[in-house]
Amino acid sequence: MLEDYDKKACLTYKARYIRIHRVKEIKILNHKTKKIAIIFALLAAVFYAFNTPFSKFLLNNVAPTFMAAFLYLGAGIGVGIMYLYHIKKEEKSDRLTKQDLPYTIGMIVLDIAAPILLMIGIKMGTASNASLLGNFEIVVTALMALLFFKEKVSAKLWIAIGFITLSTIVLSFEGNGSFQFSIGSIFVILATCCWGFENNCTKKISDKSTYEIVMLKGIFSGGGSFTIALVLREKIPEMRYIAVVMLLGFVAYGLSIFLYVRAQRDLGAAKTSAYYSVAPFVGSFLAFAVNGEKLGVKYFIGFALMLVGTVFVIYDTMIKSQFRVVYLQWL
Repeated sequence: MLEDYDKKACLTYKARYIRIHRVKEIKILNHKTKKIAIIFALLAAVFYAFNTPFSKFLLNNVAPTFMAAFLYLGAGIGVGIMYLYHIKKEEKSDRLTKQDLPYTIGMIVLDIAAPILLMIGIKMGTASNASLLGNFEIVVTALMALLFFKEKVSAKLWIAIGFITLSTIVLSFEGNGSFQFSIGSIFVILATCCWGFENNCTKKISDKSTYEIVMLKGIFSGGGSFTIALVLREKIPEMRYIAVVMLLGFVAYGLSIFLYVRAQRDLGAAKTSAYYSVAPFVGSFLAFAVNGEKLGVKYFIGFALMLVGTVFVIYDTMIKSQFRVVYLQWL
């Protein structure tokens, strides 16, 4: 009897030992996955940061709607070429299905509207303001994630949303002592609203083929914008400018969206958007360096408020991304 009891105790202890070590292995794996996802989100932000200052420069020779069209077409065609080398390795289950159609259509329609609004906003305003206002996308993404997709929004994230919204209001006022909103800023904010909705649509299909998602985004959103540009009878730009815009689109939209979608798989829409919030600060610096824009008092007040909000967002995300150790109870 005693020997049987010792054997059972030994087996029970061994089973618990194996389970605990499996949990530790999962912990390490999850931690590494989160780190990779964070790196992807930050790289996506840096790539996207090139968009605003260089688009501001190119808008002198390319109409806003054509600009939006060729940016997305550059992204879709570039990632589509990458997809040709990857498609054979892809599982059939990774591809989009009929069940994903509503989110895919929503993603494409919003991606047609957003860049057009952004290009109009950049053309009418400054690249530095437009870069910082891009962080209002965090607010919209978080609110949509809460209201429609049931993602949790913590107290720290609410504080961050408050600071970012306040910064958005400061940056949106005309600098002539009036209490009128800058028209350019309003278009940029509308663009961020579209992208906030779009981020949550993309999150719903982010476990599918990233290549396919970005290719569809680029080709169909770019094609939609191109059609609108033709209807508006905008002047078709010269081939040299089309080539430069498409190259910018491949980097700032194609590679950026590709990495963003990969990050969303492990971080969620709200958290990925949080890390992505470094893009406006990089973009603001580039706007100063590339476009030679002068930065006034209003800009620095908005910058400070946006920075505080971003710190809260990143701190909140870092806390949540820590793996919580699971303690197994004795049987």
